[in-house]
Amino acid sequence: MTAYDKAKYHEEGDGGDYPQELKVRPGYAHGGFFLGWIIDRELYSADFAQRYAGGIKAFRRREMTGPQLYERAGGVLGSDMLNEAGNVYTESRYDNYLSDYLFYLNLEGEVESPYHVPDTWENYEAIKFNLDEDYQYWQEHISR
Repeated sequence: MTAYDKAKYHEEGDGGDYPQELKVRPGYAHGGFFLGWIIDRELYSADFAQRYAGGIKAFRRREMTGPQLYERAGGVLGSDMLNEAGNVYTESRYDNYLSDYLFYLNLEGEVESPYHVPDTWENYEAIKFNLDEDYQYWQEHISR
């Protein structure tokens, strides 16, 4: 299994010295928003669908956020969670997503750090919109 991201990378990256007032543990929001997009685009694996069927349903009903499901799944975005198309895209573009994360949210200069982005449906929708555009561009121009 390839790990594209792990929440612990972010928790340990600064000695775990993150503001206690954050509602989402550091490292879970960006991975969770991406995981939500994976679910909405059905780019997840059959194994992930079986293991997290309840979480997927709760996410689709907007009863559980992507970051909450990401935390429940262990805070790891791994290749075993994605289907073939999801893996090809994620392998190619996940680093771009991380570097564009605050831009996607229109929050550059507005928040102290990427870890201060609130886990809201509004933020998820902004991520989803931008990932959809990137995915379409990637399919048309890069993935060939």
